[in-house]
Amino acid sequence: MADYLSPGPAKRRSRRGYPFAVTVAAALLVFCAILPWAGVEASSDLIGGAVSHDVRGTDDGFGVYTLIAGMAALAFGLAGLMTRPWIAALAALPGALATLMLVLYVTDPAGVGERISVDLGRVLSVEPVIRYGWFAALASSLALIVFALLSLVPALASRADQS
Repeated sequence: MADYLSPGPAKRRSRRGYPFAVTVAAALLVFCAILPWAGVEASSDLIGGAVSHDVRGTDDGFGVYTLIAGMAALAFGLAGLMTRPWIAALAALPGALATLMLVLYVTDPAGVGERISVDLGRVLSVEPVIRYGWFAALASSLALIVFALLSLVPALASRADQS
């Protein structure tokens, strides 16, 4: 029988799916840090319209920290993609930090929650609003944590097979 047909040890398959997902989620988190996170919206039925002012994530310290955490997670994701997939699991730490920064951004007394809020019926209504960028950043950071933790599963499974 030919040597190339004889059974041998199975080749280890490289599992790069979760590190790739970590990299994509981290890149989305970095992108979402520059999107509008909050704003102040004034509306009036007298003029039949509304005026709004948006605040980007990087306009606040919490947004800058979220951007830095996203870049660190992106570095871990790329390292896991290029070398060992378990390195991508380290991205869970900056992902958790980004989630904490996002929650603190909304709950900070000097931030979005305590901005001007006026309601004069149909004449004038001024209120703070959370924009789509904050929700997208929160979803990206939570997905980053999940994918980072899932990138440990193949490493743990290969260790279980070895013992």
